[in-house]
Amino acid sequence: MKIVECVPNISEGRNPEIYNAVAAAAESVAGVKLLDVDPGQETNRTVITFVGEPEAVLEAAYQLVKRSYELIDMTTHKGAHARQGATDVCPFVPVADQTMDDCVRLAQRLGRRVGEELGVPVFLYEYAATRPERRSLADIRKGEYEALAAKLATPEFAPDFGPAEFVPRFGAMVTGARKFLVAYNVDLNVTDKRWANRVAFDVREAGRTVDGPDGTKIKQPGMLKAVRAVGWTIPEYGCAQVSMNLVDLDVTPVHAAFDACDEAARARGMRVTGSELVGLVPKQSMLDAGRHYLRRMERSPGVPETDVIHAAVRSLGLEDVAPFDPAEKIIERVLAPTRPLASLTLQGFADETSRDSTAPGGGSVAALAGALGAALAAMVANLPHPKEAFAGVRGELEEVAVRGQELKQRLLDAIDEDTWAFQRLMDANRASGAGKAAAIREATLGAARVPLEVVEACPEIVALCGRARDLGMGASASDAGVGAAMARAAALGAAMNVRINLQEMKDDPEAAAMLDRADDALAATAEAATRLEAEVWRSLGGGDLP
Repeated sequence: MKIVECVPNISEGRNPEIYNAVAAAAESVAGVKLLDVDPGQETNRTVITFVGEPEAVLEAAYQLVKRSYELIDMTTHKGAHARQGATDVCPFVPVADQTMDDCVRLAQRLGRRVGEELGVPVFLYEYAATRPERRSLADIRKGEYEALAAKLATPEFAPDFGPAEFVPRFGAMVTGARKFLVAYNVDLNVTDKRWANRVAFDVREAGRTVDGPDGTKIKQPGMLKAVRAVGWTIPEYGCAQVSMNLVDLDVTPVHAAFDACDEAARARGMRVTGSELVGLVPKQSMLDAGRHYLRRMERSPGVPETDVIHAAVRSLGLEDVAPFDPAEKIIERVLAPTRPLASLTLQGFADETSRDSTAPGGGSVAALAGALGAALAAMVANLPHPKEAFAGVRGELEEVAVRGQELKQRLLDAIDEDTWAFQRLMDANRASGAGKAAAIREATLGAARVPLEVVEACPEIVALCGRARDLGMGASASDAGVGAAMARAAALGAAMNVRINLQEMKDDPEAAAMLDRADDALAATAEAATRLEAEVWRSLGGGDLP
């Protein structure tokens, strides 16, 4: 699932009718989930957060900017926060299956549309910046709204989109792409914020100011990069916290921040009792944390997602001061649709498949077969993991198990996605109007994309089964062989579904390319699976396969 976050900051935090109406404009777009509306009286500013599929988020961002253009008058605006526009800043953030470049393109498209349709100046910043001096928001916003008219009159401040003209009611907007920011607090067994500040200064990138050898003040950097931190006390929690903004999770992930606070606290005679995630967090952050602590315990990180996330929650103490529900705190789970087929019992799934309805059908069954093949690859890699005799290949076993779990989950998701794609095709065929032919074509290609993804995963599943067999215990060879057989069946079934969906579209270039891809993946799966099955069969004394 492709997920993008958008975090517009609008210059209104005192009038609920206005900031709620602006937020509602974004929420009205189908496919967008409004996560938070955070107004500030003193700053006279509201931070709005929403997420969704890229195109939906882009449209929601435009509708929000348009509504702020209609409702907010910058000529009367006063507030403690720096600002220069009604929608002051509107960044896009990649969350899942999106790159920073993808978000840069979204920012460019938003900037162009806002500039052309609303007639206001727009600047690009951070990863979307068109020149080095515009990377920093603070540099673009220098002098704020009050300096905007004079700045726009100079060639060096020409906007990236829209007119180089002062629009008094709106001002100017900045858009761009940035990394995900996590607000994260670590709990201490003290109530004095001074002690929390000492730990904060130990870990934050800015560190602290100390006396140098010659008596002058010098900066002593902290333990972590891309971390801002301060200490405070939360009376209702009965403890002090190290309150952090983790501004680059690739540099300092959540678990690294927790461990650094724990180390600094112990050095000062304190103890970390847990932590708190403020707002939502990407699933990958929780998986990274869980796998980090599982490895520390010398347990395999290649276990199901639910187990990895449970390890993260317990290890980080995320329920120390407040409940932590992954379904409400992890972005992907908040947005995830209900998956009725994948949630059925085995009995229920078999019963539902056997009824006189078209779905679930062969595509969903093929996806399930592939998921079971990937699950067996993970199992064969996990079984020897704790044994001392396999210590030398433990890292390789973990790689197989982790990847097997990822493919297992992806194909489990495809069980329902295959049915939904078929339903969209049925809807397109029942529709009427001038666009029916184009809608049927896109729905047909969509119905073929899900099984194509399944068949293209199968060669890797067979390879994982073979690698797990080679690295693991001889007693698990048959499990690896069954995994390969399941992947071969999944590939054939999924390829059949690609073909039946596209059988009337062979002259369509995109359809023809998809058919070729399915054929190639099926051939690669069949060759590798047949070889592995034969090797396993012979190793069990079965001779040549019949």
